[in-house]
Amino acid sequence: MSVDPGLQPERTRLAWRRTALALTAVTVLTVRLALGGGPVGALAAGSALLVWGLAVRVCWPRATGTGPAPSGGRRLPLVALAAVGYALLGTLLVLPTLW
Repeated sequence: MSVDPGLQPERTRLAWRRTALALTAVTVLTVRLALGGGPVGALAAGSALLVWGLAVRVCWPRATGTGPAPSGGRRLPLVALAAVGYALLGTLLVLPTLW
C-alpha cells in the first residue's frame, strides 16, 4: 500500500523556485549597488555572483524536480548561510548610502 504524497512534492518544488528567484533578485540588486563602489564594490559583486551560482546549483534540481531527493547533509544549511550572507552584504552596501 502506497501513501499518497498529496501536494507536498509540488509545494516543495515551488518553495525551491521561490528561493532561487529571491536569490537571483537579491544578486541583481547587490551587483547593481556594488558596481558603483570601486574595487571593494567589484569584490562584493564578484562574491555575490559566486554565491548565487553555488546556490542556484543547489536549488535548480529541486526547483525543477529533476534532482535527487534531499539526503540531509550540508546543502540546505549552505543555502541558509548564503541567504544570511546576502542580508549582511546588502546591509553593508545600503548603510553608507543612508548617511
